[in-house]
Amino acid sequence: MPGCVGLLLAAGSASRFGSDKLLHLLPTGEPIALAAARHLLAAVPECIAVVRSLEHPLAHKLREAGCRVEECTRAGEGMGVSLAHAVRAAGPGRCYLVALADMPFLRPSTIIAVREAMESGAKLVAPYFRARRGHPVGIAAEYYAELVALEGDSGARALLEAHAAVLRKIPCGDPGAIRDIDKPSDLMPPVVV
Repeated sequence: MPGCVGLLLAAGSASRFGSDKLLHLLPTGEPIALAAARHLLAAVPECIAVVRSLEHPLAHKLREAGCRVEECTRAGEGMGVSLAHAVRAAGPGRCYLVALADMPFLRPSTIIAVREAMESGAKLVAPYFRARRGHPVGIAAEYYAELVALEGDSGARALLEAHAAVLRKIPCGDPGAIRDIDKPSDLMPPVVV
Protein backbone atom coordinates (compact mmCIF):
# COMPACT_ATOMS: atom_id res chain seq x y z
CA MET A 1 0.00 0.00 0.00
CA PRO A 2 1.33 3.49 -0.82
CA GLY A 3 2.51 5.57 2.12
CA CYS A 4 1.22 8.84 3.44
CA VAL A 5 0.85 11.85 1.19
CA GLY A 6 0.95 15.41 2.48
CA LEU A 7 -1.98 17.62 1.52
CA LEU A 8 -1.18 21.32 1.87
CA LEU A 9 -4.27 23.52 1.80
CA ALA A 10 -3.16 26.81 0.28
CA ALA A 11 -6.33 28.09 -1.40
CA GLY A 12 -7.79 30.29 1.34
CA SER A 13 -8.81 33.89 0.76
CA ALA A 14 -6.73 35.42 3.60
CA SER A 15 -9.39 38.11 3.99
CA ARG A 16 -8.43 38.95 7.60
CA PHE A 17 -4.74 39.43 6.79
CA GLY A 18 -5.21 42.39 4.48
CA SER A 19 -2.74 41.27 1.81
CA ASP A 20 -1.48 38.07 0.20
CA LYS A 21 -0.87 36.23 3.46
CA LEU A 22 0.69 33.07 2.05
CA LEU A 23 3.36 35.04 0.19
CA HIS A 24 4.05 37.35 3.15
CA LEU A 25 7.68 37.04 4.19
CA LEU A 26 8.62 35.65 7.57
CA PRO A 27 11.58 37.22 9.42
CA THR A 28 13.71 34.50 7.75
CA GLY A 29 12.80 35.98 4.34
CA GLU A 30 10.75 32.92 3.37
CA PRO A 31 7.07 33.19 2.40
CA ILE A 32 4.62 31.76 4.96
CA ALA A 33 3.28 29.03 2.64
CA LEU A 34 6.73 28.04 1.48
CA ALA A 35 7.88 27.46 5.07
CA ALA A 36 4.80 25.29 5.68
CA ALA A 37 5.47 23.33 2.48
CA ARG A 38 9.15 22.85 3.31
CA HIS A 39 8.29 21.42 6.73
CA LEU A 40 5.74 19.04 5.23
CA LEU A 41 8.17 17.89 2.53
CA ALA A 42 10.77 17.20 5.23
CA ALA A 43 8.40 14.61 6.70
CA VAL A 44 6.71 13.00 3.68
CA PRO A 45 8.06 12.16 0.23
CA GLU A 46 5.05 13.55 -1.61
CA CYS A 47 3.05 16.73 -1.11
CA ILE A 48 0.03 17.97 -3.04
CA ALA A 49 -0.63 21.68 -2.59
CA VAL A 50 -4.08 23.02 -3.47
CA VAL A 51 -4.20 26.62 -4.69
CA ARG A 52 -6.84 28.93 -6.15
CA SER A 53 -4.98 29.51 -9.41
CA LEU A 54 -2.08 27.84 -11.18
CA GLU A 55 -1.15 31.27 -12.53
CA HIS A 56 -0.62 32.80 -9.08
CA PRO A 57 3.02 33.28 -7.98
CA LEU A 58 2.30 31.02 -4.99
CA ALA A 59 1.68 28.07 -7.33
CA HIS A 60 5.06 28.59 -8.97
CA LYS A 61 6.89 28.83 -5.64
CA LEU A 62 5.24 25.69 -4.28
CA ARG A 63 6.05 23.77 -7.47
CA GLU A 64 9.69 24.89 -7.27
CA ALA A 65 9.78 23.69 -3.64
CA GLY A 66 8.80 20.18 -4.77
CA CYS A 67 5.03 20.13 -4.33
CA ARG A 68 2.60 18.83 -6.90
CA VAL A 69 0.29 21.81 -7.32
CA GLU A 70 -3.44 21.46 -8.00
CA GLU A 71 -5.87 24.23 -8.84
CA CYS A 72 -9.22 24.18 -7.04
CA THR A 73 -11.58 26.46 -8.92
CA ARG A 74 -14.23 26.05 -6.18
CA ALA A 75 -11.88 26.98 -3.33
CA GLY A 76 -13.98 30.04 -2.52
CA GLU A 77 -16.69 27.69 -1.25
CA GLY A 78 -14.57 26.70 1.74
CA MET A 79 -11.81 24.54 3.14
CA GLY A 80 -13.90 21.38 2.84
CA VAL A 81 -14.02 21.81 -0.94
CA SER A 82 -10.24 22.33 -1.10
CA LEU A 83 -9.60 19.27 1.05
CA ALA A 84 -11.94 17.13 -1.06
CA HIS A 85 -10.08 18.31 -4.17
CA ALA A 86 -6.70 17.43 -2.62
CA VAL A 87 -7.87 13.95 -1.61
CA ARG A 88 -9.25 13.27 -5.11
CA ALA A 89 -5.90 14.38 -6.56
CA ALA A 90 -4.02 12.03 -4.20
CA GLY A 91 -6.37 9.15 -4.98
CA PRO A 92 -7.73 6.33 -2.82
CA GLY A 93 -5.64 3.83 -0.93
CA ARG A 94 -3.38 6.41 0.75
CA CYS A 95 -3.15 7.88 4.19
CA TYR A 96 -3.43 11.64 4.14
CA LEU A 97 -1.59 14.20 6.26
CA VAL A 98 -3.64 17.39 6.10
CA ALA A 99 -1.64 20.55 6.74
CA LEU A 100 -2.48 24.23 6.42
CA ALA A 101 -0.31 26.63 4.43
CA ASP A 102 -0.76 29.37 7.03
CA MET A 103 1.02 27.33 9.74
CA PRO A 104 4.72 28.02 9.04
CA PHE A 105 5.89 27.31 12.58
CA LEU A 106 4.78 23.66 12.67
CA ARG A 107 7.86 21.53 13.29
CA PRO A 108 8.76 18.68 10.93
CA SER A 109 9.15 16.45 14.01
CA THR A 110 5.43 16.89 14.77
CA ILE A 111 4.52 15.97 11.20
CA ILE A 112 6.78 12.90 11.43
CA ALA A 113 5.11 11.82 14.69
CA VAL A 114 1.68 11.98 13.01
CA ARG A 115 2.99 10.12 9.95
CA GLU A 116 4.54 7.38 12.10
CA ALA A 117 1.29 6.93 14.02
CA MET A 118 -0.56 6.54 10.72
CA GLU A 119 2.03 4.06 9.45
CA SER A 120 1.62 2.02 12.64
CA GLY A 121 -2.08 1.52 11.89
CA ALA A 122 -3.92 4.48 13.42
CA LYS A 123 -7.05 5.55 11.53
CA LEU A 124 -7.14 9.20 12.63
CA VAL A 125 -4.29 11.10 14.30
CA ALA A 126 -3.83 14.64 15.56
CA PRO A 127 -1.14 16.35 17.61
CA TYR A 128 -2.27 18.07 20.80
CA PHE A 129 -0.48 21.02 22.33
CA ARG A 130 -1.70 21.90 25.83
CA ALA A 131 -4.93 19.94 25.25
CA ARG A 132 -5.70 21.76 21.96
CA ARG A 133 -5.99 19.78 18.74
CA GLY A 134 -3.55 20.92 16.10
CA HIS A 135 -2.22 20.04 12.67
CA PRO A 136 -1.37 18.12 10.66
CA VAL A 137 -4.26 15.69 10.93
CA GLY A 138 -3.66 12.14 9.74
CA ILE A 139 -6.58 10.41 8.04
CA ALA A 140 -6.62 6.79 6.87
CA ALA A 141 -7.59 5.67 3.36
CA GLU A 142 -10.84 4.15 4.61
CA TYR A 143 -12.27 7.66 4.96
CA TYR A 144 -11.71 8.48 1.29
CA ALA A 145 -15.42 8.57 0.40
CA GLU A 146 -16.21 10.88 3.32
CA LEU A 147 -13.31 13.17 2.45
CA VAL A 148 -14.15 13.59 -1.23
CA ALA A 149 -17.74 14.43 -0.26
CA LEU A 150 -16.71 17.37 1.97
CA GLU A 151 -18.29 20.76 1.34
CA GLY A 152 -18.28 24.10 3.15
CA ASP A 153 -15.63 25.57 5.38
CA SER A 154 -15.26 23.11 8.25
CA GLY A 155 -12.61 20.95 6.59
CA ALA A 156 -12.34 17.55 8.25
CA ARG A 157 -13.74 18.71 11.61
CA ALA A 158 -17.06 16.84 11.18
CA LEU A 159 -15.23 13.66 10.18
CA LEU A 160 -13.01 13.87 13.27
CA GLU A 161 -16.01 14.45 15.50
CA ALA A 162 -17.99 11.60 13.95
CA HIS A 163 -15.09 9.18 14.52
CA ALA A 164 -13.74 10.64 17.76
CA ALA A 165 -13.51 7.19 19.35
CA VAL A 166 -10.66 6.19 17.01
CA LEU A 167 -8.77 9.48 17.05
CA ARG A 168 -5.24 8.93 18.36
CA LYS A 169 -4.10 12.03 20.24
CA ILE A 170 -0.38 12.69 20.20
CA PRO A 171 0.80 15.07 22.93
CA CYS A 172 3.48 17.39 21.58
CA GLY A 173 5.60 20.25 22.81
CA ASP A 174 5.22 22.12 19.53
CA PRO A 175 3.26 25.39 19.79
CA GLY A 176 3.46 25.57 15.99
CA ALA A 177 0.91 22.75 15.84
CA ILE A 178 -1.82 25.20 16.87
CA ARG A 179 -0.36 28.49 15.61
CA ASP A 180 -1.91 29.65 12.36
CA ILE A 181 -1.50 33.08 10.83
CA ASP A 182 -4.77 34.94 10.27
CA LYS A 183 -3.65 38.56 10.69
CA PRO A 184 -0.27 40.34 10.75
CA SER A 185 -0.20 40.46 14.56
CA ASP A 186 -0.16 36.64 14.58
CA LEU A 187 3.42 36.84 13.31
CA MET A 188 4.56 38.40 16.59
CA PRO A 189 6.39 35.95 18.88
CA PRO A 190 3.87 34.22 21.15
CA VAL A 191 3.78 35.05 24.83
CA VAL A 192 4.81 31.99 26.83
CA VAL A 193 2.86 31.49 30.05
